[in-house]
Amino acid sequence: MKIARIETFLVPPRWLFCRVETDTGLVGWGEPVVEGRAEVVRTAVEVLAEYLLGEDPLRVEQHWQVLTKGGFYRGGPVLSSAVAGLDQALWDIAGQAYGVPVHALLGGPVRDRVRIYSWVGGDEPGEIADAAAAQVAAGLTGLKMNACGQLSPIPTPAEIDAVVARVAAARAVLGDERDIALDFHGRAGLAAVRRILPELAPLRPFFVEEPLLPDQAHHLRDVVTCSPVPVATGERLYGRSEFLAPLQAGVSVVQPDLSHAGGISEVRRIAALAETYGALLAPHCPLGPIALAASLQVAFATPNFLIQEQSIGIHYHAGSELLDYLVDPEPFRFVDGHILRFDRPGLGITIDEAAVRRAGESPHAWRNPVWRHPDGSFAEW
Repeated sequence: MKIARIETFLVPPRWLFCRVETDTGLVGWGEPVVEGRAEVVRTAVEVLAEYLLGEDPLRVEQHWQVLTKGGFYRGGPVLSSAVAGLDQALWDIAGQAYGVPVHALLGGPVRDRVRIYSWVGGDEPGEIADAAAAQVAAGLTGLKMNACGQLSPIPTPAEIDAVVARVAAARAVLGDERDIALDFHGRAGLAAVRRILPELAPLRPFFVEEPLLPDQAHHLRDVVTCSPVPVATGERLYGRSEFLAPLQAGVSVVQPDLSHAGGISEVRRIAALAETYGALLAPHCPLGPIALAASLQVAFATPNFLIQEQSIGIHYHAGSELLDYLVDPEPFRFVDGHILRFDRPGLGITIDEAAVRRAGESPHAWRNPVWRHPDGSFAEW
């Protein structure tokens, strides 16, 4: 069996899909994307495809090694995301070829269901209570919200009080039986985090995500020690070596993205590294159906997995929804705040190829917003 064709599709709302076809008719799907830079990743996939065409798709690990190390310049979000999508597609083909789900190829399942959470906003505090109540009504036991909107470099008492009020509003709806995670999105610096986390601790967040930007990882130990709130990070880290410093600093949860951090092959290794530090895996995934399916396959087979992000119905999907690209949405059905293990071959989903091709005829050009402080200087989004 040989790889005969590789195609990419820029599809709404902000995703890139890749389709890998073999000369025997098997087709694997992947999701290689950097949100806001999808066109750049598409070009990277096209360059990497030069190596893969004509190769045996079942040599997944060999291809991962060549794709990540075969160039003198390595790593970074664009290359790692291109490799990630291709890796997902190759695992999809391998599972179909052997007639088993990917999690069987990873050593077999260690759990029967995966706990999930949904994002409920947070930039506008007035929306929090209603959004949280809607997710509780849907049966979810875990939610995530933005901890803050735009934040001053050293927040004022009023800004700190607003952060605490947002979380308190969510906690009032959730009670003590459900969890709320807080995403700082790298918007807060070390001074801000030191002020805010002790104030949040009495509300017992599940974890605080990305309290610092990735290039400030050398300060993570200070964050870990300033508050009992568990610290999570990793959506903008792309390989094992980049996770080492945060783990040594004592983060509790690592959040590699299956569409950014080298795909299934590398995220499994990141999870194993985290396990040696007593840290848990909670893959980042505000993306499409292929990324979610790949994340779930890893979750089914990973002992130190904690919880899975998913983006069904979030605000980024206006006019387009990840379920629109599936022939059958049943694998992603929520049951008591979980997704049950599914055992279809490969990634376990069937992509609606006709829907993807139609959507690809009107490619998106999504860009994230650019924020500025009141004085006109750049602010982290």
